Amino acid sequence: MSNKLVECVPNFSEGRDHTVIDAIVQAVKNTAGCTVLDCDPGASTNRTVLTFVGSPEAVVEGAFNCAAKCKELIDMTKHTGAHPRMGAMDVCPFVPVSNVTMEECVQCAHAFAKKAATQLRIPLFLYEEAATKSYRKALKDIRAGEYEGLREKIMHPDWVPDYGPQEFLPKYGATVTGARFFLIAYNINVLGTKEQAHRIALNLRETGRGAGKPGRLPKTKAIGWWVAEYNMAQISMNLDDYRITPPHIAYEESKKDAAEVGVAIVGSEIVGLVPLDCLLAAANYYANREGLLLLEEDQKVRLAVERLGLGACKPFEANKRIIEYIVSGDSATTAPLASLTVKNFVKEVAARSVAPGGGSVSALIGSLGAALGAMVGLLSYGKIKFLDKDKIMRENIPPLYDAMAKLIPLIDADTAAYNAVVAAHQLPKDDPNKAAAITKANQQATEVPLTTMRVASTCWPAMLQMALHGNIGSKSDLEVGARALELGVWGAHRNVLINTEPMPKSEWKTAVTAEAEGLMNLAVAQSKAVVDAINARPMPPPTPEDS
Repeated sequence: MSNKLVECVPNFSEGRDHTVIDAIVQAVKNTAGCTVLDCDPGASTNRTVLTFVGSPEAVVEGAFNCAAKCKELIDMTKHTGAHPRMGAMDVCPFVPVSNVTMEECVQCAHAFAKKAATQLRIPLFLYEEAATKSYRKALKDIRAGEYEGLREKIMHPDWVPDYGPQEFLPKYGATVTGARFFLIAYNINVLGTKEQAHRIALNLRETGRGAGKPGRLPKTKAIGWWVAEYNMAQISMNLDDYRITPPHIAYEESKKDAAEVGVAIVGSEIVGLVPLDCLLAAANYYANREGLLLLEEDQKVRLAVERLGLGACKPFEANKRIIEYIVSGDSATTAPLASLTVKNFVKEVAARSVAPGGGSVSALIGSLGAALGAMVGLLSYGKIKFLDKDKIMRENIPPLYDAMAKLIPLIDADTAAYNAVVAAHQLPKDDPNKAAAITKANQQATEVPLTTMRVASTCWPAMLQMALHGNIGSKSDLEVGARALELGVWGAHRNVLINTEPMPKSEWKTAVTAEAEGLMNLAVAQSKAVVDAINARPMPPPTPEDS
């Protein structure tokens, strides 16, 4: 399963003393599983914005270490700066980046606040998606009065901290933590005046031109400005939730208004870092609009960069701008099994160890089944001989290719889940958390093969279309693919059953085993349907290959 990635962006009240700044940043760098992406100190604000990422567990630990070092080194009684603030670590949001829900980030905020309150004895308030009261949702409302007003404010019944003491700590102040969506700073280039760019901004931004005159794009802030460095105007946007208003929609809507105003849109720029799925969404938008078939991730990223004109002002270097690429690490470390040669993987399975075992092998077999289906589709695509099948192939190759790509990480995920079960059972007998740890590990060890079954099962509609319309010369390849998918599902099903067998009866266990049984029955029926369908087609006489 793909790694969960959370961004944490602590803002702390020191932007001038680099000895202090470096020590705080180092505390995060020393935290296992945390990768620091950016450190932006400001002398006039006397404030530093630190950005790091990691797993949910790692970023909670990193945030705690950051807060601890802030408490040790920052003295708010001596702090001055242009930016509003109320504490040494002023604000600490957790942001979902990939394979993480907002609820998980809310849990990160609670876990961090609980640990910091208990061990550091500091007061913490929850905001945004983690807010416990409606009037605490906005950061500006919690921070109203700032540090100077906190002594009186914190004693008011409405402002009892969510965690920690109801006490004014002169040297520290208080911290605001919570969860919010990823904010993208996005600028669209305009060959026109600042005023023309601002006119478009007013049409687009959520607040529009004021009361009763809203703009078209929700979760969007925008102004027009002039950039002397580029010798052109820009529509400068903050996209507060790119799932609602992504860059490609903002860009296309800007082009509509620019045409009416009589100015040209000539590319755009993303300021800072961007999640991969944001650019993939743009690529899918343009690919669908233009009828393109793109399978490889790097091709999709390239399409998004080209269509949005992200290289118009300066080169867009994907490996330095896309968060997942920055923290991907060495595949030999992050995906040790999937990175092996076929020969070495087989030897690893044959070794005198229980993992990798049947679960990892089932994920591999399933991915090969999907790959064979995609292969048959690609051998039936782009040739004059199969021109009448072009639409069918364009629709059915992508789900097979995507399933293949999703199944590959499950090879390592299954082994990792098994290792977690072993680790849970090795906890000391008197550990009060041992039972809960074993239950959690067993559930995760069940979820991985169940995910293998779910992903493999998405292939059946496309596999059947390949059987009906694909290159008949690849008949045996598709048959093997169908049986491989069925076997992958069967193997994963056996793992679900063996992992749930020792668990006590529960609603979760009943639901999981019922779902797995249904997916297994589906695989048996659909595999037969694919094989029967392709065998019902006559084999044509051999002909020279068409170009």
